[in-house]
Amino acid sequence: MEIDENKVDDAVLALLWLTLHDERRAWKGFDWDALDRLHRNGLILNPVGKAKSVVLTEEGLHRSEALFAELFVRAPKK
Repeated sequence: MEIDENKVDDAVLALLWLTLHDERRAWKGFDWDALDRLHRNGLILNPVGKAKSVVLTEEGLHRSEALFAELFVRAPKK
């Protein structure tokens, strides 16, 4: 099976929005490779360190909210 890392990264970024606290911090209990790719793409600050959370950049914050809505919010009932 070939994994689409872009889709994995989108899902991880969306789930980071779900665990937001202190405005920009989110729990970093996700795959380290995905977090590293998000960091390289400028969506989160460096995840390496003792902190149990990661800080989203301005772009990462907006993109994570948009992805969360796209992936996990139900369409209104008609």
